Formats: sequence, structure tokens, C-alpha cells
Amino acid sequence: MARRDSRRLDEDDVRNRPTRYGSRARTKQRPAHSDAETGMVVTVDRGRFTVLLDGPSGSEDTVLLTAMRARELGRTAIVVGDRVGVVGDRTGGPDTLARIVRVEPRETVLRRTADDNDPYERVIVANADQLLIVAALADPPPVYGLIDRCVVAALTAGLEPILLLTKADLASPEDVLAHYGPLDVPAIVTQRGADLAPVRAVLDGHVTVFVGHSGVGKSTLVNALVPGAARSTGAVSGVGKGRHTSTSVFALALPEPAHGWVIDTPGVRSFGLAHVSADDVLWAFPDLEDGAARCPGSCEHLTAEDGCRLDAWVAEGHSTPARLEAFRRLLVSRKDLGGAIALP
Repeated sequence: MARRDSRRLDEDDVRNRPTRYGSRARTKQRPAHSDAETGMVVTVDRGRFTVLLDGPSGSEDTVLLTAMRARELGRTAIVVGDRVGVVGDRTGGPDTLARIVRVEPRETVLRRTADDNDPYERVIVANADQLLIVAALADPPPVYGLIDRCVVAALTAGLEPILLLTKADLASPEDVLAHYGPLDVPAIVTQRGADLAPVRAVLDGHVTVFVGHSGVGKSTLVNALVPGAARSTGAVSGVGKGRHTSTSVFALALPEPAHGWVIDTPGVRSFGLAHVSADDVLWAFPDLEDGAARCPGSCEHLTAEDGCRLDAWVAEGHSTPARLEAFRRLLVSRKDLGGAIALP
């Protein structure tokens, strides 16, 4: 066979080694997605996100669609309450799938850890402004440590904590109200069959996260406030290949004439506060902050015997013994109970 002259080789004689990226030019520029429509994430389930798109200004027309996270977002966390930009098929029709390409800056985040020994923070809700802590006065009785933990989570997240006491027909609310009076936590007392107008008034115009111990009546309350809530959550969580799936957190719009959102947390099984420091809790007590500046750098603010100067600060009249006691109770509560809050 005649030997090929290398000077006569043409393009058919050259072998190109295939590469992972082929011949496509690589670039660090990301698409702007200027045509993305904005919406709110209302459920998250197995990598699929249910998004309620904003309707045209002044219009009540909205579209509920299923979306996936765009590749360029990497592992960016997307949670219920997030405001997101969506592209692709935005009709919301059966078997359609859009893409979330942008997560807007969050105003607030509600975090938790799996337990008090877990340093990994999990954002479970974004952009809420209230935390409604539902507790029964009897059957089951109130567990102050659990309520305290929820108060800590709300205060350190920038949410307004609100205490809702149910089953007032079974027990008096006086002791519980006195217990949380020094914290200035607003409280609503209700019972089975009572008018829910006071609750609706508190929720109107807000995005409110509901949290509560098993058996306190939280699910009953959600269904009363948002008729058809069970049916709605079943519809929006039925993503995937025709299966009915469950979701741990979901958002429901309050019916007209109210304007606001209820975010329920039925699948959250624990509420660790490993990410919360003593200084985080202190931030919610402005009447004690200047006094804490007198304390040693390593002060845990628990007792005067350990060098805490807050007792002297209170004695000077800058705050009250009840406020200091409540502050220290929250510090202790954030480390108690192993981080477990059993929810329905």
C-alpha cells in the first residue's frame, strides 16, 4: 500500500477526538431571561415546584403551574413563599413543565435544624411576616418549652409571633396568657364553634406560617379559614406521573374579601434551633441589649453568678424582672427538648 504523504492529508483523514462539550463554544454569560414571569412558590415536592403566577395588574386571572429548577441555578434552595422568575411553558396545562430561572431576594426566612446537634440550617419558608403558634389549653395541655422554641424561631427570623390558644371551653387561658405577657406576644383565645373573625382579622394582609403541636386543632383551623383546603392541597401536590404525592409545607390563599396567605407546615417533624445564638435571642429584647454590652464576651446571660450584668441592669430600672426572666427562659428553651417538635 502506498504510504500517505502527510502533506497531502485532507479533512477526511484527520480524526477529531470527541470531547464532552463538542464544538460548542463555552461562555460564562448567563441568559438574562427578560421574558420570565414572576410568581410565588406554593408547594415543593420531589424536585417539582408548584408556582402561582402573578396575574396582570388589576386582574384576578392567575395560572397555577408545575416547574423544575433550571440547571443554571445549581443547587439553589427554593422553598414555599419564594418569589421566582419562570420561563418555558407557562400555560399550566396537563403534563406541562416550566423552568424556574431566578429566585428573587427574600425579605424573611424561617429556618430550622433537624435537631440541636445539627449545624445544617434548613430554610423552610420565605417571605412570611407572621408565625401563628397554635396551642391547646387542654387535651393536650400546653407545652411551654415547645411554644418558647417557636417564639425564638419567629423573633430571630424577623417574624411577628402570635399565640392562638384553642379549646378554651376545656380550660382557662389565664395561666398561659400570664406566662407570655412579659414577651408582649399577641394572643387570641378560641374554642370549637367560636367565631373566627378575630383570627381572620389578624391574618388579613399578611403571609402567616401556622405551626402547632399534634392534636391542638391546627388542621381544623386551616380548613375552617380556607374552605376546601384539603382538596386544594391534594390538587397542587399531585405532580409527577399521575401519582398523588404529599407535601410538607404548602401555601393557601385566604378567600375574599381577605387578602393574605396561610402557610401550613404539616410535614415538619422537628424544629431544632442549633443555628440560634444567645445574641440572636437578645436582638428581640432591645430593653436588655445595652445592659448585655456590660457582660463579659463569653457571657451566656443566664445567671449573675456567672458574671452576667443583666440583673444589675434591671435593678437600675432599664427593664423589668419579668422581661429578664422571659429572656432567660427562651435561652434555656432553645437548648431543651432535643430540638423535636412533633407536628401533625
